[in-house]
Amino acid sequence: MSEFKANSQGQWQQFYGPNLGYIQEQYEIYSNDPEAVSKAYRDLFAALGAPPRSEALEAAAEARVSSGTLDTGSLKKAIAAGQLAWNIRAFGHLAADIDPLELNMKASANMIEPSTYGLTEADLRGLPPECVWEDAPYALANSWEAYRKLLEAYTGPIAFEFGHVHNEEEIKWLKKQAESKIPSKKLLASEKEALLRKLLEAEQFEDFLQRTFVGQKRFSVEGNEALIPLLDEIVHELINDGARNIVMGMAHRGRLNVLAHVLGKPYGNIFSEFHHSPNKNLIPSEGSIGINYGWTGDVKYHLGANRSIQTGETAETRLTMANNPSHLEYVNPVVAGFARAAQDDRSEPGFPTQNFDSAASIIMHGDAAFSGEGIVAETLNFNNLRGYSNGGTVHIIVNNRIGFTTESFDSRSTHYSSDVAKGYEIPIIHVNADEPEAVIAAARMASTYRTLFKKDFVIDLIGYRRYGHNETDDPETTQPLIYKKVKAHSPVAKLYADKLVREGTLTAEAAEAIKQDVLRKLKAAYDQVKSQEHKDPVHQTQPDANALASKPVTAVKADTLRKINKGLLSFPESFTVYPKLQRILERRSDALNDGEKVDWGHAETLAFASILADGTPIRLSGQDVERATFAHRNLVLHDPVTGEVFCPLHELPESKASFAIHNSPLSEAGVLGFEYGYNVYAPETMTIWEAQYGDFVNVAQVLIDQFISAGRSKWQQRSGLVMLLPHGYEGQGPEHSSARMERFLQLCGEENWTVAYLSSAAQYFHLLRHQAAILNTEAARPLVVMAPKSLIRNPHVASPASALSEGSFQPVLEQPGLGQHTKRVQRLVLCTGKVAIDLADELTKNTDADRDWLHVVRVEQLYPFPKAELQAIIDRYPELNEIVWAQEEPKNMGAWFYMEPRIREIAPAEATVSYIGRPERSSPASGFQQVHVLEQQYIVTQALVQKKKSVVKSGR
Repeated sequence: MSEFKANSQGQWQQFYGPNLGYIQEQYEIYSNDPEAVSKAYRDLFAALGAPPRSEALEAAAEARVSSGTLDTGSLKKAIAAGQLAWNIRAFGHLAADIDPLELNMKASANMIEPSTYGLTEADLRGLPPECVWEDAPYALANSWEAYRKLLEAYTGPIAFEFGHVHNEEEIKWLKKQAESKIPSKKLLASEKEALLRKLLEAEQFEDFLQRTFVGQKRFSVEGNEALIPLLDEIVHELINDGARNIVMGMAHRGRLNVLAHVLGKPYGNIFSEFHHSPNKNLIPSEGSIGINYGWTGDVKYHLGANRSIQTGETAETRLTMANNPSHLEYVNPVVAGFARAAQDDRSEPGFPTQNFDSAASIIMHGDAAFSGEGIVAETLNFNNLRGYSNGGTVHIIVNNRIGFTTESFDSRSTHYSSDVAKGYEIPIIHVNADEPEAVIAAARMASTYRTLFKKDFVIDLIGYRRYGHNETDDPETTQPLIYKKVKAHSPVAKLYADKLVREGTLTAEAAEAIKQDVLRKLKAAYDQVKSQEHKDPVHQTQPDANALASKPVTAVKADTLRKINKGLLSFPESFTVYPKLQRILERRSDALNDGEKVDWGHAETLAFASILADGTPIRLSGQDVERATFAHRNLVLHDPVTGEVFCPLHELPESKASFAIHNSPLSEAGVLGFEYGYNVYAPETMTIWEAQYGDFVNVAQVLIDQFISAGRSKWQQRSGLVMLLPHGYEGQGPEHSSARMERFLQLCGEENWTVAYLSSAAQYFHLLRHQAAILNTEAARPLVVMAPKSLIRNPHVASPASALSEGSFQPVLEQPGLGQHTKRVQRLVLCTGKVAIDLADELTKNTDADRDWLHVVRVEQLYPFPKAELQAIIDRYPELNEIVWAQEEPKNMGAWFYMEPRIREIAPAEATVSYIGRPERSSPASGFQQVHVLEQQYIVTQALVQKKKSVVKSGR
């Protein structure tokens, strides 16, 4: 050790004064972040440690300088040259040629000028090239040549940003791509010709639509036509790397062009959507290339498509474009879920086996939306999360510099629209959309990075927008100077054709021949559509009513339940269960015996286990779902001694499929979108999302409105997603009470989903098993459950084992002990969920009271409305003169406004229909426990107290 120190001291003696101070400053930077200094300094500090600060060492260094053994000036210049090289890599993007129309003022690029460091050309010519560029890919005479070459690599039509990436292996790879691979890789003549054809197809398609369907919206990609060859190249690179599923998402701009030229949707199908004729015969049926229409359909620039590409004698790759509404970026988590579902093998017990290489995702964004929509950051955050990662998404920002009419200085606070990705250490390259060969290089770099490192990558494709927000909009009213430049600017296809002609790759005649060939195909497709105007239009059909009415068997034999229960309570010998939790779980061992009952959490676990035993895989996610917010689930156990985890459902002998359970990031919109996408792409999987509290679901309202409730109607997109939304008034205040039941009921229509608010563990058991049984069938629908909180441990909710081994889910339940004297019942109280248990609790406290006049019925399934079941109950009571709806939510919330017209429709003519509950309010619930208790008791009392009969006096 002493010898090493002595050598170190000798090495450090070459530095003195300000030079030593600079070295010390570099070491401080190195101490905080080794990647923030050049490789030369990293190697130096790694070998010698910290530079000394002793006066004696500085004096020794000065003595060496005075003796002529060290050229201090050269040393300073070498250090400055190294700093110059570092800043070219870090800040070269600020001077890059990435703005086709030069719309923005270039940022200051002083950091990459030699003069900033006191260097001249002569100084750099006097230094070896290694001072600027170590490991250069070709011979360089001096640092000036190295500087010029490095500058050329980092300030061309591709700008690189990866200084925020901390993984050393990735940084080395990214630098190599930027500095040697991309500059040295040139396209073949055949590749250049194919690239020109792609650009002409994109351009002429838009031009043909503009001329043929005047005034119709299409959200042209013009100004960013390079998106088409960019996307096409990424797809083919990913296929070559083994992807057998490629899923894509994008907003409406350029969507038709992508559908035509990447997804292979025939021109005729697209033209028929524009054509004024009602004929849609050219639209393919579901399951083939093309659109999946529902009963309402959707505008043409929201629709998705599927395409299969043969990739070998026995293999093919499935391309999927997700349907997407105009809520721009909200398709992002859906696509991420698609990819994860395609990668997971769910056929074996335990967690699914994931193969990142089997599927990949590509998402196209708008520049204003990428920086403005929070759902983007939520989706980027999935990148490294074990429950949501999908091996990396290639993100393409289709950057046209304007969001509707808003320019970037009004739409973001960052220099680039892509800057949000830096926080997730995602590499970013900006590329000039008027430089098609650079675009292809960007595509190859992005797809290779994704394949190698299994992480996200961002391509910022910088172009412009040739027309307004849509083709009927005049953009010159808000951006007159920009559109003056746009009108004078040639399209990229012409620019590239002229370049190929100049370099001798293609003749002008050959370029024109390609253009005319593209036009002939467009015209032929349109002529075919015109020739079929006389044919009858295709009629959309509703789903099979018998499929919706079917009732699968959901009861599980008692012996089977006991066997499963025993397996759930078996733990490895080496595993220590947390003592408090062990006592709770041990109570379940007797719960299936006569005289005992199964609580809510136990019923759920038995349902999951039996579903897995039936061969149906399950995926469950949400904030804290492993334990559950109310600590009723505890499906992932933690050893307090070793920290190991154990999930009983992974080791269950009866299980025939995977069980995935994941605590989610603190996100509702992103996670719910992901789970919806997962379920749509893997419809045989029971996919469940649980909100931490039910009202937090309102953060995901766009996903609910646009995808979950309407996806089947708009796109015939089948989903059996389950949403568990804790709901119930316990005096915890406005943010922990209501799952906003009223909003889900308002969205009900066309039997689009099931909305339930249950009052027994057995009902929950049967409903979960029913949902699993209808997955991937015509009857599949999303399921919205107002899940309990305090009811989880309420004895009135627990069920005997016989209720699980017999029977099925019942849309309505009658209160035991009431309504037995049919001719005496005058009031029928209808209710749902927690308030029904509050009523039951009150009824058990006073069993001596005369209740012959009263009956209470629980509406367990709110939608589809159980009309027949309720009508049968009402018809049983000839003296019924009052039907009351009781709820704990305010009058303008909950189910009242939904239920009232439906109750009136089936109520006897002589019966009144009225409401008992809280008055109309703007806030869901009181924040004061005392107020809550008084209000709740008032509701219960009013529901169970008979109205006094009015007395009519005789005489005058």
